[in-house]
This record gives sequence, C-alpha cells and structure tokens, in this order.
Amino acid sequence: MIRFTKQLLPLSIAALASSATLAQDLVLEEVVVTAQKRVERLQDVPISVNAVSGAKMDEAGITNLEGMTAYVPNLTMNQTGIGTIIAIRGISSGINQGFEQSVGQYVDGIYYGRAQLARAPFMDLERVEVLRGPQSILFGKNSIAGAISMVTAKPTDEFEGQVTALYEPSHGEKDLRVVLSGPLTDSLSGRLSLLGREIDGYYENTTLNRDESAEKEQVIRGQFRWDATEDLTMNLKVETGSFDTKGRFLEPVNPVTLPGGLSYADALFGATGGAYVLDTEQNFKRQSNGDFSNNDTENATFTIDWGLGEHTLTAVTGYNAYNYEEDCDCDFTGATVFTADSREDFKQYSQEIRIASPQGETIDYIAGLFYQSSEMDFDDAIRVPTTSLLGGLSALLPGTASQRTFTQDSTLWAGFAQATWNISTDWRLTVGGRYTAEDKEATRRQHHTNTLGQDVGATDLLLNTVYTAFLLEPYEEISDKRSEGKFTPLITAQWDATEDTMLYATYTEGFKSGGFDVRSNAHPDPDYGVNIIANQSPLVIVQTTAANGFAPGVFEYEEEKAQSFELGSKMTLADGAAELNVALFHTNYTDLQTSQFDGVLGFNVTNAGEATTQGIELDGRWLITNGLTLSGSLGYLDFNFDKFPNSQCYFGQTPDSTEYPGLCDLSGKTREFAPQFQGTISADYAQTIGDNLEWRLTGDINFSDSYYASPTLDPNLQQDAYAKLNLRLALGAQDGQWEVALVGKNLTDEAVSTFGNQLPVSTRLTGGTGTAYYSFYDRPRSIALQGTMRF
Repeated sequence: MIRFTKQLLPLSIAALASSATLAQDLVLEEVVVTAQKRVERLQDVPISVNAVSGAKMDEAGITNLEGMTAYVPNLTMNQTGIGTIIAIRGISSGINQGFEQSVGQYVDGIYYGRAQLARAPFMDLERVEVLRGPQSILFGKNSIAGAISMVTAKPTDEFEGQVTALYEPSHGEKDLRVVLSGPLTDSLSGRLSLLGREIDGYYENTTLNRDESAEKEQVIRGQFRWDATEDLTMNLKVETGSFDTKGRFLEPVNPVTLPGGLSYADALFGATGGAYVLDTEQNFKRQSNGDFSNNDTENATFTIDWGLGEHTLTAVTGYNAYNYEEDCDCDFTGATVFTADSREDFKQYSQEIRIASPQGETIDYIAGLFYQSSEMDFDDAIRVPTTSLLGGLSALLPGTASQRTFTQDSTLWAGFAQATWNISTDWRLTVGGRYTAEDKEATRRQHHTNTLGQDVGATDLLLNTVYTAFLLEPYEEISDKRSEGKFTPLITAQWDATEDTMLYATYTEGFKSGGFDVRSNAHPDPDYGVNIIANQSPLVIVQTTAANGFAPGVFEYEEEKAQSFELGSKMTLADGAAELNVALFHTNYTDLQTSQFDGVLGFNVTNAGEATTQGIELDGRWLITNGLTLSGSLGYLDFNFDKFPNSQCYFGQTPDSTEYPGLCDLSGKTREFAPQFQGTISADYAQTIGDNLEWRLTGDINFSDSYYASPTLDPNLQQDAYAKLNLRLALGAQDGQWEVALVGKNLTDEAVSTFGNQLPVSTRLTGGTGTAYYSFYDRPRSIALQGTMRF
C-alpha cells in the first residue's frame, strides 16, 4: 500500500499532458492565501505552502491542528504526557513550557506561541495556511521551522446561517456547530459562531471502568465588521472557550528486562505480582487512577484597515490568554505510585502596525513595527500518596511531595520590511529583513513538603536525600535575565518562465530566542545533588551515587539559528485544469534546542549542536472532469543531526559520547517524528440525481513511512509505515441547503503511535536492569453520521 501510494501522485500528474485535450473546458477554482500579508493567488506566492479550506476541514472531520497533519506533508503534531510537540520538516520545540515554538501559530495575525494552545479546537475557519521553512520577516516571532496561519470566517454582507451536527456511536462523539452571519445596519455586520463537542474516548480504563480520553470542548466567538467609510474598516473579534479531558490515550507497551535483571512489574508489585497486573499489550486498554486536563482560553483581536490613497495602513491589536490545570497519574499503571499535577496562567498583549504599497508598481513593499509582552506563572508538583508502593523503597516518601514554581516576563520589539522589485514582466526580486529585540526575566524554585504539607526547606536532610535520588533536588529561588537581538534577512528571485510556470529561489535566515528551562528537576550546579547524597542516611534504600547518574540540571539555554535555501516552482497545467507545485529545500540549524528525558521524572533542555533538514515537497490538483477532482501531496524528508553529542541514551544502549561521558552521540542520525515519506491522495466525485439532489463521494489515503516515536530513537518505540483510508459519502440538495453524510476515518484501522518514552522511574526502580515504555496512539476506525443545514 505504501509503495503504491508513493507512486500514485507523480504518475497521476504525469498523465496530465496526455489528457490536456480532454480538459480544455475545465478550469480549477483559484486558491487565495495571505501568506505574504496580502491577498494573492496561491500559484503566485514563492513559498512552500499548503492551504486547507474550512469546507474541507468540516467535511473531513478535522477538529484541531492534530487532524490537519494528515493532509499536510512534513507537518506533525504529537501530544505527550506533559506537553505538545508541533514539527515542520522534522524541526520542533520539544517538551517544555519555557520553549518558544519552532512552528509559529497565528490566528488572524495574532501569535499563539504556547504549545498548549495547539490543542484548542478548530471552529468556523475560512482556511488554514501551512508555510514551511523559516518565516522570519512577515510572521517573524520565532517561526524558525514554519508558520501555521489560521484565518477565521468573517462577517458577511448577506444574511446566512449554518448548523452542523455529527454523531459517532463507537467512541461516543457528539459535535454541534452553529454559525449566524449578516448585516446589522447599513455599515455594520456581525458573525456569531458556537461550538459544542464531546467524546467518550477510544481507550478502556480497566482500573476505573470508564472510556478515555473523554473530551469536552466549547467555544463562543463573536465578530463585528464596521465599514466606517469607503477607506476605513474595523474588525473586532472576541472569543472564549474551553477544552477539557479526562484520561489519556496512551498505554504501557514493550517491557524490557536484561538477563538476570528485575522487571518493572516485579519492582513495583513484587515477584508474585501482588494485587496488580501490568498490561503491556497494545490493545487500547490502559490502567490508571485518573488523569484530567482543564483548559480555559480567551482572546480578542481588533484590526483596522485604513486606505491612505493607494496605500493601506493596518493595525492589529491582540490579547491572548489561557489557564489550565492538569493532573497526571504519570506512572501510567493502575497501582498507586505517584501523581504529577501542574497549573499555568498565561497572558499576552501585542500590537502590530504595518503599511503596504499598492501592487503592480515597479517597487511593491510592506513594512511595519511589532510589540509583544507576556506573563507566565507556572507551578507543578510530584506527589507520593500515602498508599504509594514507593513506601517499600523508603518509609519517608508516602504523603510527601516535590513542588516547583516558575515565573517569566517577556517583552519584544521588532521592525520589519519586505520589498519586491518588478524588474520586468517576467522577473522579480524580493528582499526583506527583520530586527528583533527581546528581554526575558525568569525565576524558578523547587522544594519538598512533608506529610503535613509543610515546606521542609533544607532542614529535613533525609527527605531531601530521598528525592534527590530521583534527581528532584531542593533549592531556593534562582533567577536570571537575558536580552538578545537578531537580524534575519530574506532574498527571493522569481521568474515567470512561461505564462503557466513560475520558478523561484529563496535564501533566508531564522532564529528562535533562548530562554529558561521550566521542567528541569535538578539544580544547574553539577555538585549540588552530589553534596546532598554525600550525607545520605543508611535508612534510605534507594542507592544512587554521582557515578551512576547525576547530570546537572538546566536553567538558561541559548538561541537557535537557521539558514535555509529553497528552490520551487508553481505550475498550471492542462489549460488550467491542473496544478503542480514543487519545492526543494535545504536548511541548516545550529544550537538546536531539544528537551531530553533525564531517565527518571524530568526533562532537561539542551542546545543539541547542529542539524540539516532537506528534501522535496509536491502538491497538485487535477480537475479530470466536471464533478471529479484528484488532488494530492507528497513530502520527502532527510533529517540528519550533524552534531549532537549530548543525547540521552535509550535503555540498554552503551554510552558512546566522547565529549559527554554517560551520554550518547546522535551525530549522523535522524530524529523522532521525521518519516522519510509522508503524503495524502484525495479524490472527490459529485453527481446530480434528478433536478434537486446531488451525491458526493470523497476518499483520502493518508500515508507515512516509518519513524521513531521517542527522542532517544529507541527501537522499541518505532512506528511502522502505514496508510489510513478515509471515506465520506454525502447526499444533499444541489443548492447546498442541506446535506447528510457518512464519515469514515481510519477505515484501515491502523494503530499509529504518535509519541512514546520510558515509563517514569521504571529504570531507576529496577536498578537499571529493566524498563517499560508508554505510547500514545491515534484513534482507531470510526464511522460517524453528519448533517448540515444552511439558510
């Protein structure tokens, strides 16, 4: 199946030339994007960009960013036990609340730079544009791998409404969306969008006898557009929402025990198995005492477009905030071992002012200023219940906790400009630059509390020693400031080789600012934990020494930089009935920011050295006949760590780093979530029935090559190649007033791992002789009934 789907797209496009005479009367509908802050045809934009319409997302049942990844090659999104990872062309930010995102998210021009917001539901979108490669001039803020620009549907001049409902019985999914839009006065229009969605989940929690992960999402969005004059338009959008879950879609898998070693199950429950069983077979069943994540969001965007002669002045003011509370039964078993809870409160304010010249002049340009400030308060804790099995290791642990607080304030200023010189009717040269200056100030403190909830500070040597054995080191507040400035240039040459073929070449640089590590459990001083262990009491059973596992923690990390080259072509074929777009890219990254599991309970940020990502991306459409459209996209990715000597080793791997003893050298190897091939093929066929009805069949094949699901490239967590089949069969009125559809997703019922790692404390508890893993899995086969009414 994979080999067939890899070959089908280029073979289909190649057939266009011989079919041109059959398609002379057929012309594809133009796709319009704002990838360069102007309204342009997709075929005129010298960027590797995929645009997915709101209609396509509704039909395919795409409810969030994760669902988008199946339709955009070289885009991946993965949820983990404590975070969310978004990657383009293999570049991502890893797991840490302190990270700026390598893939910048923008909603109506407002930067959504926190990973948690990637989980927010999609609703009433006009389109989503995915721009691959560094986008450092017009989008700017840390978009070193690419940008995802979400454009919400706007108020209309004519009254319209839509109600869409979906029900899927196997996993208990119910989805209701309502949109009302139209004029309120001669110059004022409004739009109201409502979303309510819930799902029981596709995992069986055998401990609590419930389905997971149960999701509940609600969004209310109101928009107003005021055409104050012929030259002045104002748009206001206000939105509030929530997305809550109970449970997780993960399970323990693939336990490993060295010859003569102690298994993780025996380490937890005793050789007889005790009262618990560790189920490690991949079967969409899990054991847990309960997890939840409650998220609330609010945002407001005010946009002014003011025509000044032939120029346009645009001002975009944004407010973006969220808070969440999470509780993780992070031993991922039905036993009572430990829990991890966290809370975050984030607020962001931004202002952008830009001016754009009229298009079609000898020199076209756009320039502006950008300001953003943000505040983040984060705290989390690892708690050991009074009934925890860890009491068998030390009687000091049950009822205690290790707690951490983190705060960060950030202020950013930037100026940017991009100009295009229309040298002739066939040649264009674009140059651009952006200077960014950012200041950050952060604090972090970690402390332990006793069974009464009292902070023990440095007075309880025994308790602090026990936690330090798990790399949870107590320390008073550490704080620091950092300031950095960076200029990022861009140069692009475009050539209209023929009336239907545009070629382009681009060189650009990007950067992602440094910052402060939120989740490191150990103190940055490498001697800190060793000094505590040196006073270890013989009452402490856990044996840990500096020689067998004490790496220092991390507080500050440095910026990441990129240099990118791209060659591309946008082609219109078969007299307008087909399109084929191609992009070849080569990007070098230095000081790549990664998050490495410390082998016990935490993650440390490290600048991983150097990496190169290169490959080719294709996408095309072909209107074969009236009513039948074939489309597809394909990405080939070659990711290589040029230098990464300080990676954590996977279980059983012999440390081989000469520069960092005890660690492993990934230089010359790939990274997680970087399949060589990834793509989709879609066919859409519509046929009338009588005078008033129409039926429509849409089919997608989403495929991926094999990839590693763990940052350590552990072979026990490798996902095999797969292909998912999605089908949608709809019957409705020809005028679009109503439609009823069956929506089948993952009809091939593929079990796809999206993230995996070692079970926390599994290696530590077995004395390094055994371990077990956990893995997140995509949703299995589902078939839903969907109905839509428009008026």
